[in-house]
Amino acid sequence: MSRGAGGALPASAALAVRTSSVPGGRRRLESVLKRLARLAATRAGRAVELSFALVDDVEMADLHARYAGVEGPTDVLSFPLLEEPLLVGEVVISVDTARREAAKRGHPAYDEVVLYAVHGVLHLLGEDDHDPVARRRMRRAERRTLAELGLPPVFLRRRSSS
Repeated sequence: MSRGAGGALPASAALAVRTSSVPGGRRRLESVLKRLARLAATRAGRAVELSFALVDDVEMADLHARYAGVEGPTDVLSFPLLEEPLLVGEVVISVDTARREAAKRGHPAYDEVVLYAVHGVLHLLGEDDHDPVARRRMRRAERRTLAELGLPPVFLRRRSSS
């Protein structure tokens, strides 16, 4: 695998917006998604091509039912499309869910969207969160990745009671 400038593995991230707005703004989110793709390439040890789609709860519920057999929307779905010789995957994020959860936690919806992007990419890298031990490992990986992206750990923040 040829490395790019400075020895970095090739990494790309594309953003498709199928909602009315992008929390935090499109340019800001695209910038962090490109950095996330570079982190993913480093962790995977190979080139990555990632696409991210921002959707509403209606579209997410349709995808969730179609691909996971579960009714109703979810926060994020990951679709590995190719694993060798490079990692290609799509991460679909519900902006409606992100806005609701961010309001509950008392932080910007942008932070929640980035958390979902990180979570989805970690699934593409082989992380799982379906049992307590795996969930703790996933949360640690999320916190580490968010820190590398310059964001605080979303799950540790709580809205003040005042």
